This record gives sequence, structure tokens and C-alpha cells, in this order.
Amino acid sequence: MQLKTKLILLISLVICISYGITFYRTSSFQEKLVVEQATRQAKMLFNQIRLTRQWVSDHNGLFFVKTSGVESNPFLEQGEIQDSRGNWMVKRNPAMVTRELSIYAAREGMGQFNVTSLKPVNPDNAPDDFERRSLVKFADGANEVIAIEKIAGNYRLRYMAPLTVDSQCLSCHDKQGYILGDIRGGMNVTVPMDWAYTEIKANNRMLLGIALATIIIVSLCLYFLFNSLVAKRLKLLAVTMDHYPEQPFLNPVSVIESNDEIGVLSKHFNDLCRRFESSQKELDATREQVFQSEKQAALGRLVAGISHEINNPLGGMQNCIQTMQRNMDQPELQQRYMTLLGQGLEKIKGTVQQLLNIGRREPLEAKLGDVDQIIRDCLELSCMGHSNIQMDMQLEIDQPVIIGIEALRQIVMNLAGNAVQAIGAKEGTIKVISRLENRSIYIKFSDTGSGIDPEHLDHIFEPFFTTKEIGEGTGLGLSVSDSLIKRLGGQIFVENNLESGACFTLIIPLQQGEVVK
Repeated sequence: MQLKTKLILLISLVICISYGITFYRTSSFQEKLVVEQATRQAKMLFNQIRLTRQWVSDHNGLFFVKTSGVESNPFLEQGEIQDSRGNWMVKRNPAMVTRELSIYAAREGMGQFNVTSLKPVNPDNAPDDFERRSLVKFADGANEVIAIEKIAGNYRLRYMAPLTVDSQCLSCHDKQGYILGDIRGGMNVTVPMDWAYTEIKANNRMLLGIALATIIIVSLCLYFLFNSLVAKRLKLLAVTMDHYPEQPFLNPVSVIESNDEIGVLSKHFNDLCRRFESSQKELDATREQVFQSEKQAALGRLVAGISHEINNPLGGMQNCIQTMQRNMDQPELQQRYMTLLGQGLEKIKGTVQQLLNIGRREPLEAKLGDVDQIIRDCLELSCMGHSNIQMDMQLEIDQPVIIGIEALRQIVMNLAGNAVQAIGAKEGTIKVISRLENRSIYIKFSDTGSGIDPEHLDHIFEPFFTTKEIGEGTGLGLSVSDSLIKRLGGQIFVENNLESGACFTLIIPLQQGEVVK
């Protein structure tokens, strides 16, 4: 998963959690606020009805002309009176006024109110479950009871407070055993709440829509901002890294010329590239010095082996010159010795030229060359002065190729020199096989020397690792050969022969156009 995807998902999750908490708190606060408002409305209505009841009680009830629908209260003493004109008047006490006002209010959708007690005089004023629980709480000292009920899918707030007995109440309720200050019951006010919860749901839907829109907008903004400010610049930096060192670090303006974290990272990478290039130059120079040192060491070892190859022709040439000086009058003898002198000079010239080829400084210059002839020359030079060593060369490339000739020459010299040292003074054979196969050069060196200890096989290509006596080797020959092989794109393998000696196998791939037919 990409970093920008993780970042957007993480921030979206944080926003969702934040909005979820905000949504829950807002919804709860909104419901609490609505309930408080409805409760205040219920308390105001309760106090209005209480004052109305108080006013009716203070005037000993209300009297209305008895008509159809205005009947007398059977639960009141002196429920009817007749005025001086002969009109019958019916009495309305506070309870009946409360009930009839509740009917009118319910008809208008304004809520309901009811007076009740645990021992009602009128059965129509019997308490329901909520009212009964509230009356019990009033008996325990509660001052009010508030509850939200949902009946038949409709929400309503119910508020109930106790009613205490005063002097005006005793005229009707003294027979029930009440005394002044007793709680004779309570009045319940019911306020419809459907409108409030409808508004709450609408507000919740609006908040949810805003939250979703915000999350989408923030996510899109984060995506484009991250893509332009981070991802695009990191991709540019990554592409630059991928093409380094083939292409130098070009200091992309959009990445480098900024003071943010990516700009600082790019500057550090730029500095790292410069330090790497400087270190690489120093390493190349040091490695070239090591190569040349190893060449010189190899040349020193060869000088001892080929000194007699030069001294022998020189001795013969000296004898020829002395004989010619003593026989100046014999032209035939002079001519024959002159021919021998030329042959000796050519032999010395060839030996010196081979030494010059070994000492050249162009380890990786690719040019046309005869690989088989290089192997012959190097092997003959290495075996000069070692009559105890036989050479078995099965060279089958048989065509010139374009390759790092001087690098290959140094590799073959190192392997041949090691083989000669491994055989030492005993009788032995150096076998070399070469062939061209699948656009690669295969060269196999094997000798009949003492071989390599198994515990040393993994270390022989390490710099300065050697098992030779002090003064016999530097431990750089095989390390240099391995490095050259890798720079040519090839590989070198080593193993011990079944009978005796070691075997080195070289595989050097040829690039396009490097085979000359």
C-alpha cells in the first residue's frame, strides 16, 4: 500500500472518529436542550394551571348556567344552585376545570394535563403507571418527576409535580382525612415531542451530510496536496536514484530548491553522491595501483624464470662473434654465424616483447585480440626455466574476438603463475582448455599441484589472503583476477581436482559485435 493511501486512510479515520464524537455529543446536547426546553414549557404550563386552580379555589369554584353539555358534578356537594331568576347553575371545582381545560388543549394539540391521586374521588382521575410511580416518589420526598415516553410511535414529555393541601382544599377534601400541608396528589403535564425529535433527526442528517462531505473534500485535498508536495517529488528523487550513477544527479529544482524535509533529503543525497564519486575515484586509483603492483610482482617472479632464456641466446651469440672474429677469411662461416646471430636476437626480442605486453596499463581496454595466442604466450613465459612442468593446451577458440585483452592477459598470468608455484620443483602438468560457446569465452586452468585446503576455498579471492610463505606472494593475485573478471562481466570458479591440484574456470560473456568471423 502506498504511503499517500495510508496517510489519507489514517487522516480520514481520525476525521471519522472526531466527527463521530462530535456528532454524538452534538446530538446528545441537542436532545438534552430540547428536553430542557420542553421541560420549561411543561413547568410553565404546570404553573399556569396551578394558578388557575388556585384562582378557582380562592373563589369557591365557578358556576355556569346548566345547559346541554354543561352538567353537574355528581361528586360535589351542592353541585347545583338556583339563582334568584330561577336559573340552575352548576359548580366547577379546580379538578373539573383542570380536566376540561386539558380536553381543550389536547384538541388544539397543545398537550394535556391531569390531576390525580392514589385515592381519587372521581374514578376518571385514576393515575396511570407513570402517575402512580410519581405519586410514590412524592411520598418519598421527590419534588418533581420528568420522563420521555414513546407511545404508538409518538414521543411525549411528561412532567408531574405534587399538589399540597391548603385551607381552600379542605372544604372538599376534609372527609378524605387530609390535613393542611399534606400531598393530596399531583398534576401531570404532557407535552408532545414529535416535532422536537423530527427536528433532531433532520439536524442529525444535516450533520452527517456535512461530515461525509467534509471527509470527501479533505481526502481529495490531501490526495492532491500529498501527490504534488510529497509523492511527485519523492518519485522524481527515486527516478534520479535509479539512474545514478549512469546519469549524474542533476539537482531537480522542484526537489532541491526547498527547505522542507524532502528538500533536505535531496540535498543530503546530492552530498552523498558527490562523496561517493570522490571515494570511487580514490578507490579506482588505489585499485589501479594494486593492479600495477601485482603486475610488477609477477614480472619480478618471471625475471628469475626467464633470465636463462635470455642468457642462453646471448652466450651462443657471444661464441658466434668470437668464432667470426677468429675466422674473418671464411665467408661461408661468417654467413652461417650471422644467421645464428639473427635467430638469437629474434628470440631475445620476442621474450622482451612478451614482458612488455605483460606490463601494459590498459586493463579494460576492449580491442581485437587472439585469446588462444595470449594463453600460449602467458603459459610459456610462466613456465620458462621450469623444465619439470609439462603444458597441455587444448585451445579451440580459433578466431579473434574483441575483449579486454590486457585484463585477460593479467588474469591468465596470475593463474599460470599460481599453477607453477603450486607444482613447485616436482614433476607436474598445467592443462588449459579454451572454447567459445553461447557468446561467452570459457577458459579452464587445472594443475597437478598440491591443491587448495577446503577451508580456504571461500577465502582465496579475498585481498591479501595467501597460504604462501613470506616473500613468495602478496595475496593480491587472485583478488585482482576476480575483480577484473567481474569488471568484464564474467565469473570465476575454483574447485579441487579429484586426483590432485586445483581447477579454475573462467566464463567471460561477449557483448554484441565482439566475435569476429
